Amino acid sequence: MKQFSADDAFTGLEAAIVLIAFVVVAAVFSYVLLGAGFYTTQTAQETVHNGVVQASSSLEIVGDIMAIAEGADPARLSYINTSVALTAGGTPMDLTQMVISCSDSNGGRNPSIANNTDVNSCADVFTNAATVEDMRWCVSAKFNDLNPESPNNLLEPNEIWILSIGMPPTATPNTKGTINLQPAVGAVVPLSRTLPGAFTKVQAIH
Repeated sequence: MKQFSADDAFTGLEAAIVLIAFVVVAAVFSYVLLGAGFYTTQTAQETVHNGVVQASSSLEIVGDIMAIAEGADPARLSYINTSVALTAGGTPMDLTQMVISCSDSNGGRNPSIANNTDVNSCADVFTNAATVEDMRWCVSAKFNDLNPESPNNLLEPNEIWILSIGMPPTATPNTKGTINLQPAVGAVVPLSRTLPGAFTKVQAIH
């Protein structure tokens, strides 16, 4: 019978240690690669999710923009009415967080048109809107309101709200202007229009 020496046994032990070391190193390397892959996948998912949130939280303009010019012989616009709704699949949006700004070809510019204390009430908002500082906006009407008995500031799916936005003193005939609606989440909605050569009490602007 063949006899095994101590050297033979030691050689086998060395081979086992080396094999185990290779397995451990391979396992650690695989874990690192998998971790990097999971991190990349998670980052991609967050990017897609944020993109969906941005797209689904945008406003859209519904119908025409109506210009209101007060006074017997109006020389400037008092305010405009524009109907807004959520895009298809949009999530409820708090309009009190929205920033509205405007600029026009006559040099009128207001980086932030303040909302009324209560956006659900337009009482006395445009009574004395003769200066930029007096410009305000409010919600003058709601259609398909899901909470008619307890008004809130959330524009919800299928609802249409009419925003009344005060105009600066430079909103005179033939003026080109842009009003930007910037919700807290979502893309800016620009309203670029050229005012007509003469104003009537109520008119659509294109």
